[in-house]
Amino acid sequence: MKINSKKDYKFFLEADLKALNIIPSLKNKLFHDIWTFQKNLRKLEYFINCKHSALAKLLTIFLRLKLRRQGRKLGFSIPPNAFGPGLSIAHAGTIVVNSNAKIGSNCRIHVCVNIGADINDGSKAPKIGDSCYIGPGVKVYGDIEIGSNVGMGANAVVNKSFGSNLTIAGVPAKIISHSGPLNYRDISK
Repeated sequence: MKINSKKDYKFFLEADLKALNIIPSLKNKLFHDIWTFQKNLRKLEYFINCKHSALAKLLTIFLRLKLRRQGRKLGFSIPPNAFGPGLSIAHAGTIVVNSNAKIGSNCRIHVCVNIGADINDGSKAPKIGDSCYIGPGVKVYGDIEIGSNVGMGANAVVNKSFGSNLTIAGVPAKIISHSGPLNYRDISK
């Protein structure tokens, strides 16, 4: 799912705000760096997907530069249209996502995560389902698919496809439980 209208844009913002579990206050608007990054990411997605005038193209360039600057400050390299609604970035720190990766709704992602491309074909990147938890230090790469409701334990190296409703961990990752994050923690709130 991606932003295709102003209604979608507002829905994504509300879902992200809810996932981050922050109150929409003046203080958070001014000082919550991750929320500011996510708002600008969603605004860029809106302009890329919905606005095609000459002025919109200029604003898109401005938003890309602004997002890049914010990303460098926070350690994020997250391209537009990679995450569905309900993105929750746990805290600042290195997060690198390939521009061809697709991650579903209600994803919680932690520091030192890399979601990268296939070694032989840089255009093939992971597809991750809805309601996934990506723990600190997780590396997910290659032309693989991860189902919905999957928890990825800290420092897991995920290089093959997995189904839904699982917890995976280890190097290389393997199934450690047939229970996903929605079963032990409701990340959809």
